[in-house]
Amino acid sequence: MTTAPASEPGRAKRLPREQRRAQLLDCALRVFVAKGFHAASMDDIAESAQVSKPVLYQHFPGKHELFLDLLDKHLGQLQDELTSVLGGAETNKERVSGTVTAFYEFIARKDEAYRLIFAAGMDNDPTVAERLERFHDALAFAIAEVIADDTGQPMAEATMLGHGLIGMATTAARHWSKLSERPDLETSAQLTSRLAWRGISGFPKESEQS
Repeated sequence: MTTAPASEPGRAKRLPREQRRAQLLDCALRVFVAKGFHAASMDDIAESAQVSKPVLYQHFPGKHELFLDLLDKHLGQLQDELTSVLGGAETNKERVSGTVTAFYEFIARKDEAYRLIFAAGMDNDPTVAERLERFHDALAFAIAEVIADDTGQPMAEATMLGHGLIGMATTAARHWSKLSERPDLETSAQLTSRLAWRGISGFPKESEQS
């Protein structure tokens, strides 16, 4: 009776391609979160995943491409969550609260994926900046459509309000994440939501203007 050869010590077992890619992305996230983009290396990521560098390069041509794939993945997850909030809430007050809470929850995630956006040292990378601008523009436009429909504000003005809400939510949530002693997530999100809602609700509904 023959036995299957044992896996090489310190090396991960063979996985289907998509599973391996997902595993490499998870390991890369941990490395980028811990070290930032510039200090991290493909050697670090391969070691974390317990694979050889040739295996890593079979899936990603380089560190920059790997980082962009990770950024796209987590921006996409946040975009899906925010789209669900905007489409599923029954009132605009709930939409504001849900949008703010989604940013807090993203920053509070145990995997700290938010550091890819805010703390990886890639602020000046033009490709990263383009992706972040596209994300913010799409979200601000989605928020603006709701505001314009509800208040009759021109889209250009409503889009400015959308960007303002995003900026408030991200800045407050990032500050909250750095506090050594901080209120819980729900309380913090509610405080920010109340401030945002006081501003947005000050614009009269279109029915009140006629």
